[in-house]
Amino acid sequence: MPIGHFSPPGAANAPLSPFHGDEQTGLSRNFSPPSAAEAVRRVCRICCEVTTEMVMIAGHPVQMRRDRRRTLCHIRQIAMYVCHVALQIPLHEIGLGFGRDRTTVGHACHVVEDRRDDPAYDEFVAAVERTVNSIFRSGEGYGHE
Repeated sequence: MPIGHFSPPGAANAPLSPFHGDEQTGLSRNFSPPSAAEAVRRVCRICCEVTTEMVMIAGHPVQMRRDRRRTLCHIRQIAMYVCHVALQIPLHEIGLGFGRDRTTVGHACHVVEDRRDDPAYDEFVAAVERTVNSIFRSGEGYGHE
Protein backbone atom coordinates (compact mmCIF):
# COMPACT_ATOMS: atom_id res chain seq x y z
CA MET A 1 0.00 0.00 0.00
CA PRO A 2 1.63 3.28 -1.01
CA ILE A 3 1.77 5.50 2.05
CA GLY A 4 1.57 8.70 0.02
CA HIS A 5 -2.06 7.83 -0.77
CA PHE A 6 -3.04 7.01 2.80
CA SER A 7 -6.10 8.67 4.25
CA PRO A 8 -7.54 7.79 7.64
CA PRO A 9 -10.97 6.17 7.79
CA GLY A 10 -13.73 8.75 7.46
CA ALA A 11 -11.33 11.44 6.23
CA ALA A 12 -13.27 11.91 2.99
CA ASN A 13 -16.27 13.20 4.89
CA ALA A 14 -14.42 15.15 7.58
CA PRO A 15 -13.53 18.81 7.12
CA LEU A 16 -9.81 19.38 6.67
CA SER A 17 -9.73 22.36 9.01
CA PRO A 18 -12.46 23.73 11.25
CA PHE A 19 -10.94 27.23 11.12
CA HIS A 20 -10.80 29.77 8.29
CA GLY A 21 -12.33 27.50 5.68
CA ASP A 22 -13.44 28.55 2.25
CA GLU A 23 -17.24 28.67 2.23
CA GLN A 24 -17.59 26.84 -1.08
CA THR A 25 -14.94 24.14 -0.86
CA GLY A 26 -14.46 23.78 2.89
CA LEU A 27 -10.68 23.95 2.40
CA SER A 28 -8.44 26.17 4.44
CA ARG A 29 -6.54 28.77 2.43
CA ASN A 30 -3.35 27.90 4.34
CA PHE A 31 -3.79 24.14 4.12
CA SER A 32 -0.86 22.12 2.82
CA PRO A 33 -0.94 18.32 2.78
CA PRO A 34 1.57 16.55 5.01
CA SER A 35 4.79 15.44 3.40
CA ALA A 36 5.35 11.78 2.60
CA ALA A 37 7.91 11.58 5.42
CA GLU A 38 5.37 12.98 7.90
CA ALA A 39 2.75 10.48 6.68
CA VAL A 40 5.20 7.60 7.24
CA ARG A 41 6.05 8.94 10.71
CA ARG A 42 2.35 8.98 11.60
CA VAL A 43 1.81 5.45 10.31
CA CYS A 44 4.85 4.20 12.24
CA ARG A 45 3.66 5.92 15.42
CA ILE A 46 0.19 4.40 15.08
CA CYS A 47 1.65 0.93 14.49
CA CYS A 48 3.83 1.33 17.57
CA GLU A 49 0.85 2.46 19.66
CA VAL A 50 -1.26 -0.48 18.47
CA THR A 51 1.57 -2.90 19.27
CA THR A 52 2.06 -1.34 22.72
CA GLU A 53 -1.63 -1.63 23.57
CA MET A 54 -1.75 -5.25 22.42
CA VAL A 55 1.34 -6.10 24.48
CA MET A 56 -0.28 -4.46 27.50
CA ILE A 57 -3.40 -6.57 26.99
CA ALA A 58 -1.52 -9.83 26.41
CA GLY A 59 1.48 -9.30 28.67
CA HIS A 60 2.11 -9.62 32.36
CA PRO A 61 2.41 -6.13 33.95
CA VAL A 62 4.95 -7.11 36.63
CA GLN A 63 7.30 -8.59 34.01
CA MET A 64 6.91 -5.52 31.81
CA ARG A 65 7.81 -3.16 34.68
CA ARG A 66 10.93 -5.16 35.51
CA ASP A 67 12.26 -5.27 31.94
CA ARG A 68 10.79 -2.01 30.63
CA ARG A 69 13.68 -1.14 28.30
CA ARG A 70 13.75 -4.61 26.75
CA THR A 71 9.96 -4.63 26.39
CA LEU A 72 10.00 -1.27 24.61
CA CYS A 73 12.71 -2.56 22.26
CA HIS A 74 10.62 -5.65 21.41
CA ILE A 75 7.53 -3.51 20.86
CA ARG A 76 9.45 -1.28 18.47
CA GLN A 77 10.83 -4.32 16.62
CA ILE A 78 7.36 -5.80 16.17
CA ALA A 79 5.99 -2.44 15.00
CA MET A 80 8.83 -2.08 12.46
CA TYR A 81 8.22 -5.63 11.23
CA VAL A 82 4.48 -5.02 10.85
CA CYS A 83 5.10 -1.76 8.98
CA HIS A 84 7.34 -3.60 6.54
CA VAL A 85 5.43 -6.87 6.13
CA ALA A 86 1.79 -5.84 6.52
CA LEU A 87 1.94 -2.30 5.11
CA GLN A 88 4.81 -2.90 2.66
CA ILE A 89 6.70 0.24 3.62
CA PRO A 90 10.36 0.17 2.51
CA LEU A 91 12.98 -0.29 5.24
CA HIS A 92 14.57 3.13 4.74
CA GLU A 93 11.21 4.90 5.15
CA ILE A 94 10.45 2.90 8.31
CA GLY A 95 13.88 3.89 9.60
CA LEU A 96 13.02 7.55 9.06
CA GLY A 97 9.65 7.04 10.74
CA PHE A 98 11.18 5.49 13.84
CA GLY A 99 14.32 7.63 13.89
CA ARG A 100 16.53 4.62 13.19
CA ASP A 101 18.81 3.43 10.39
CA ARG A 102 17.45 1.08 7.70
CA THR A 103 19.89 -1.61 8.87
CA THR A 104 18.36 -1.42 12.34
CA VAL A 105 14.93 -1.95 10.79
CA GLY A 106 16.27 -4.91 8.83
CA HIS A 107 17.69 -6.39 12.03
CA ALA A 108 14.33 -5.90 13.77
CA CYS A 109 12.54 -7.71 10.94
CA HIS A 110 14.98 -10.63 11.17
CA VAL A 111 14.59 -10.84 14.96
CA VAL A 112 10.79 -10.93 14.74
CA GLU A 113 10.84 -13.40 11.85
CA ASP A 114 13.17 -15.72 13.80
CA ARG A 115 10.93 -15.58 16.88
CA ARG A 116 7.83 -16.50 14.87
CA ASP A 117 8.76 -20.17 15.27
CA ASP A 118 7.10 -19.95 18.69
CA PRO A 119 3.34 -20.51 18.06
CA ALA A 120 2.20 -18.06 20.76
CA TYR A 121 4.51 -15.31 19.51
CA ASP A 122 3.47 -16.01 15.91
CA GLU A 123 -0.20 -15.69 16.82
CA PHE A 124 0.47 -12.41 18.65
CA VAL A 125 2.36 -10.90 15.69
CA ALA A 126 -0.37 -12.14 13.32
CA ALA A 127 -2.98 -10.42 15.51
CA VAL A 128 -1.00 -7.16 15.38
CA GLU A 129 -0.75 -7.49 11.59
CA ARG A 130 -4.52 -8.04 11.28
CA THR A 131 -5.25 -5.07 13.53
CA VAL A 132 -2.91 -2.74 11.63
CA ASN A 133 -4.29 -3.95 8.30
CA SER A 134 -7.83 -3.22 9.46
CA ILE A 135 -6.82 0.29 10.54
CA PHE A 136 -5.11 1.17 7.25
CA ARG A 137 -7.40 -0.72 4.89
CA SER A 138 -8.48 1.39 1.92
CA GLY A 139 -11.27 1.01 -0.60
CA GLU A 140 -8.79 0.19 -3.39
CA GLY A 141 -8.97 -3.56 -2.90
CA TYR A 142 -6.31 -3.64 -0.20
CA GLY A 143 -7.14 -6.05 2.56
CA HIS A 144 -10.08 -7.71 0.82
CA GLU A 145 -10.58 -11.32 1.77
